[in-house]
Amino acid sequence: MKTAIFEKAGSMIIEEVAKPSLQADDDVVVKVVRACVCGSDLWSYSHGDNKAEHSTNSGHEALGIVEEVGSAINTVKPGDFVIVPFTHGCGQCDACRAGFDGSCDNHIGSNFGNGYQSEYIRFHYADWALIKVPGQPSDYSEGMIKSLLTLADVMPTGYHAARTANVQVGDKVVVIGDGAVGQCAVIAAKMRGASQIVLMSRHEDRQQMALSSGATAVVAERGEEGIAKVREILGGGADAALECVGTEAAIEQALGVLHNGGRVGFVGVPHYGNRAIGSTFGQNTTIGGGPASVTTYVKQTLLKAVLDGDINPGRVFTDTYDLADINQAYQDMADRKTIKSMLVVSD
Repeated sequence: MKTAIFEKAGSMIIEEVAKPSLQADDDVVVKVVRACVCGSDLWSYSHGDNKAEHSTNSGHEALGIVEEVGSAINTVKPGDFVIVPFTHGCGQCDACRAGFDGSCDNHIGSNFGNGYQSEYIRFHYADWALIKVPGQPSDYSEGMIKSLLTLADVMPTGYHAARTANVQVGDKVVVIGDGAVGQCAVIAAKMRGASQIVLMSRHEDRQQMALSSGATAVVAERGEEGIAKVREILGGGADAALECVGTEAAIEQALGVLHNGGRVGFVGVPHYGNRAIGSTFGQNTTIGGGPASVTTYVKQTLLKAVLDGDINPGRVFTDTYDLADINQAYQDMADRKTIKSMLVVSD
């Protein structure tokens, strides 16, 4: 089968490798229909990010058709159309039952997928984590396929930011980051009833997308100037800040826009050192976040919202590529020519 390989920083290639097979009784082999590139994939593509050269792609979002199932699989069968999330929650441990399957107690160190930018993948711990979609891919418009694909990561991740920040009806919310996750965080904040949603963004196309999804204002400034602008718009500090970037500057911005007693939900994969939180003590700031509870959110809320047409997160896919064009899909995201790249792998 064909799979994307991280050759080195700035170079993704396609290579022929052996098709995966079942290795455990709770494995599922999935034929990939659509995959995509995540903003987190760009850390290694753009900077190396300590990723070994000529190694497995870090892709972790897919839609596909179940091809084979292990003997312990009871929830899906060959031929089923499925969302393949980036997490492998068990659904039974304390963390999963509390709604934090992104940090499953039983799959520590093996809870995150990769290698999804491929024609086939082996999905382990699949019985609870895989999410069945009604019908077949051919039953859906391409726009709906895009929205379903966001449910493998970016829409649940944006929702996780809003949930861990405890966004409530009437809240004033600030979203830091205008990529796919930030766009989905805007959608999530609106779903949870925020009265004002300010997106911090410097890019016109991303600003317009967020405004069409429910943002009420945009702030392009950064640092102290950006904080002052947000406070001017909101008439004071924000109730919640959703950090969707993963840099120290972004977390500083999130903390800076809050009123005392405010809440941060951070879902940007951190690319900074161990930042002490003692400085937030005097402000009674609540800080939460981490890997998204993909399966929980999709099963409970997000799949229905997409199928009912209540939300349209698929708009974050602004360009589509064949798997053979994987390097261009990465490069265009790195160059900010596209917000999120979708990969057509099969029909």
